[in-house]
Amino acid sequence: MPPQKSATKSGLSDVLQKLSPEEAAAVLRHLLAKHSELRSEAEQFAIDYVTSGSIEEVAQDVYDRIIGIDLDELNGRAGKHSWGYIEPGEAAFELLEESLEDLVDDIKRKAELGLLPEAQVVCAGIVQGLYQARDTKSDGALGWAPDFPAEHADNVVGNFLRACPMKTRKQARKNLTEILTKCAPEWAERLLRAANEAAEA
Repeated sequence: MPPQKSATKSGLSDVLQKLSPEEAAAVLRHLLAKHSELRSEAEQFAIDYVTSGSIEEVAQDVYDRIIGIDLDELNGRAGKHSWGYIEPGEAAFELLEESLEDLVDDIKRKAELGLLPEAQVVCAGIVQGLYQARDTKSDGALGWAPDFPAEHADNVVGNFLRACPMKTRKQARKNLTEILTKCAPEWAERLLRAANEAAEA
């Protein structure tokens, strides 16, 4: 058999683009172990990357996600299954919640890294996106779960404040509620209640 040809530069480039997140992380760890002088630059890039974005950008993303869950996706989740029957409303709530799961996880991750202003941006952006979708007519999942936007907004506010260190919660609650009064004025009272409960938990 003829010897295998080594990978071309083009082929290597394709490999890097197709790495899974776990594989990419392993490659990065290896490079930083061999080239420790790159660590500070990599850390600064990571901070810049995770702190990018605005409330409006997050809100638009949230709105698009929850409006985009159509009737086909809902029908695939609702109804009879081998494990039992799922009501359409319950299935709709699940799909809507799952569509925003990574953003809620991002709030917790940023808070754990000490990036509280950035976590607050994501939290406020989710709430604003939900607020914008509250009266949207939808034939998809949102139409079957009209209470989802307000209820999930309460949960997101609670998740953010519980992720904040206890000593910072009072100030974080004050900052967040000031922003949310502008982002979701009709929900101001209920969001303040949710914030107070979470801050004191």
